[in-house]
Amino acid sequence: MSRLRTFGMVVVSAILVGVAGAPPASADPASADPGEVRQGVVDAAKSAPALDERSLARAQAEVVAAVKERRASTSARVVCYRAHVQDIGWQSVRCDGQVAGTTGQSRRLEALTVAVSIDVGGVCYQAHVQDIGWQSVRCNGQVAGTTGQSLRLEALAIAVSSGNICYRAHVQDIGWQSVRCNGQVAGTTGQSLRLEAISITV
Repeated sequence: MSRLRTFGMVVVSAILVGVAGAPPASADPASADPGEVRQGVVDAAKSAPALDERSLARAQAEVVAAVKERRASTSARVVCYRAHVQDIGWQSVRCDGQVAGTTGQSRRLEALTVAVSIDVGGVCYQAHVQDIGWQSVRCNGQVAGTTGQSLRLEALAIAVSSGNICYRAHVQDIGWQSVRCNGQVAGTTGQSLRLEAISITV
């Protein structure tokens, strides 16, 4: 099993802006909880191709558009993401630590799409799905998970080609887990627990 390697002295200050009592957190890759790293998603992010907007469906295109709009007003690195939630469908786009999904409603996350600003390079992510297990790696706005199948997301791993990405998952019967970074697994596998919400920062 791979373990997170030290990512030097780079520190990402990530304030997770949440709802329903989501705790703020400072995400430092060097001090994130050690855990399983999905090396495939890390390797994919290193060689992720440039974003091809022509290949994106509407739900994907909207998250990419949100990145561009937000980047136009800031010099900071940007990550935006959109969640497909049980009984709700695709939520509006969230960015830079905002909470996607729900807490306190017992609703499962079913799918997620993620995009980052050009200075971050590419973003790749891998989802562990009920009855499927680990899907293949998705990148740059592609949809991870499923829609229309009533299957829960159980775990996620996310990596970028440049710098760091950190994320925090809200899990059924557990609540907010500690911060994970750079390909570490957020959520659980083998416990039949749904992901309910996620917050992501770069």
